Amino acid sequence: MAASPSALYYECFAGIAGDMHLGALIDLGVPVAHLQAELARLELAGEFSLAAERASKNGIAGTRATVRLAPEAERPHRHLADIEAIVKRAGYAPAVQERALAMFGALAAAEAEIHGQTVDQVHFHEVGATDSIVDIVGAALGLDYLGAKLGVARVFCGPVELGSGMVRCEHGLLPVPAPATAALLAGVPCGYGGVEGEATTPTGAVILKCAVDAFEPPRGFVPKTIGYGIGHKNFARPNVLRLTLGEAPPDSASAANLATETNIEVECNIDDMPAEAFGPLMDGLLEKGARDVFLTPIVMKKSRPGTKVSALVDEAALDAVLEALFAASTTIGVRLREVAKRMLPREQRTVETTLGEVRVKIARLPNGATRWKSEHDDVAALAARTGEGYLATKAAVDAELARLLA
Repeated sequence: MAASPSALYYECFAGIAGDMHLGALIDLGVPVAHLQAELARLELAGEFSLAAERASKNGIAGTRATVRLAPEAERPHRHLADIEAIVKRAGYAPAVQERALAMFGALAAAEAEIHGQTVDQVHFHEVGATDSIVDIVGAALGLDYLGAKLGVARVFCGPVELGSGMVRCEHGLLPVPAPATAALLAGVPCGYGGVEGEATTPTGAVILKCAVDAFEPPRGFVPKTIGYGIGHKNFARPNVLRLTLGEAPPDSASAANLATETNIEVECNIDDMPAEAFGPLMDGLLEKGARDVFLTPIVMKKSRPGTKVSALVDEAALDAVLEALFAASTTIGVRLREVAKRMLPREQRTVETTLGEVRVKIARLPNGATRWKSEHDDVAALAARTGEGYLATKAAVDAELARLLA
């Protein structure tokens, strides 16, 4: 019988930071000498040293990694191009370079969104510091080692603890999580308030974003080796990161290929509103940011026919959607609950056909095959322009798309 594929499972019950991650990788079996030798290839090697030691936190033993900065080293603030050049000149294996650059690129994209800048304009502060560069490049090196030497093919992660209180960063004193951490972990299941202080840093967040295939526990996981990365903070719960190397059955492979998203489901039951009012209500909720809105016929108490209004909303749009729902309907109360979605990876592409441009949604199935659907609004617009009718236009467009996308 073939061996089950190797998998890595992150448990961030006290958050994750770059040094905790390095410690956990070393504790799991990545040789510290390997990391030290590879990190020495960076042109800023004279600015730091990497040390690892056995330590414990709240009775849990593991490895504490520390990036020690040379006292005379400069602390320049760097742009993305500066850091990319440093990584490329180190001459790492393609997989290591690609992962490290992906992490810095994701950080730059998050900062650019926060500041309203382009990626090239972003001026890294905390993350452009030498110790943060070491944490990120070290993460890429350690994960590459696990893949090459220990056969890790898939990476899973449970809910990520963010912490509570305030954190001082380049933007000033702000509530936890820091803006970059919040942006990087959008759509990821998170915990809040489990510890007092910042549990997950931007560096830790970007490692997860660029390493994890599925933010859920692997089904049928058989643990083999456990590593603990000991943090430098003191919380009520142990400030440690647990990484577990194990085997996951092939039937859990599809989970790693699915995109995950967490939304809030808003529901209310209505039995005293004209049917004509539901159309404008749905349009208004979508305009305010609801990801989806749907209606379900129901029978309420005293056998009254009614309609259940359901909307899927992310946290940022919740207040606006609730305001629109109360203003445009007769409901006086709603139900809220968090729901998780698993979705096929998809992309939207604009395709030029003989009738005109049509947007196409393309989804990739777990077995690698794809399926697609033409955008209704674009087909309807082409039908109105040509006068051929919607059904005939859709048939012609879809037949042409089938040839173009084959």
